Amino acid sequence: MTRGGQPKTKGDAPERKCIVTGQTAPKTGLIRFVVGPDASVVPDLAEKLPGRGIWVSADRAAIDKAGKKGLFSRAAKMQVTAPDDLADRVEAMLARRVVDLLSLARKGGQAVAGFEKVKDWLSKDQADILIQASDGSGRGKSKLSTPQGGRFIGWLTADELGLAFGRQNVIHVALAAGGLASRVVEEAARLKGLRLSDGGDSAGKDRRRK
Repeated sequence: MTRGGQPKTKGDAPERKCIVTGQTAPKTGLIRFVVGPDASVVPDLAEKLPGRGIWVSADRAAIDKAGKKGLFSRAAKMQVTAPDDLADRVEAMLARRVVDLLSLARKGGQAVAGFEKVKDWLSKDQADILIQASDGSGRGKSKLSTPQGGRFIGWLTADELGLAFGRQNVIHVALAAGGLASRVVEEAARLKGLRLSDGGDSAGKDRRRK
């Protein structure tokens, strides 16, 4: 049963409670931590490490607060240590996961990079997700629009996107629906909460077709 008293359906996402906010939410929006053998807090993004999971919202401020206020120790019911740069470590790990997923999508023919290729996919309705580098030219990025009913990701850097495509840097990426698309969206959404800056207007807003 859900908290509202309604029976869960097969498609309901598992939920977890954030130790900082006290709110229960789908675990796709939280980060799992475990306590390592040395009593240190370890991020478990793949959710496979042994031990009792400690869940924190995928948000830089929440992770920082959990470490500074001793909330990890309270949740673990023992004294644990959390590194001062824990949020930075989680951010780097999430960025790596998104890059790796995009690389797999590229190899599977589900993603393309470069202005002309992305423009072509958009014109043919082959793209479901538009990804643009946060540090790319605003003028250049404004020439492409988010697919109707699709998603926009704008908080990865040109260097990070370049890693996924084996290039020095990439500004524009299109991702097809299905396959790895949902995982890219989920991991990118978690990454957004860890970024100090979401890239300004380009990251926070969809570019809808006029």
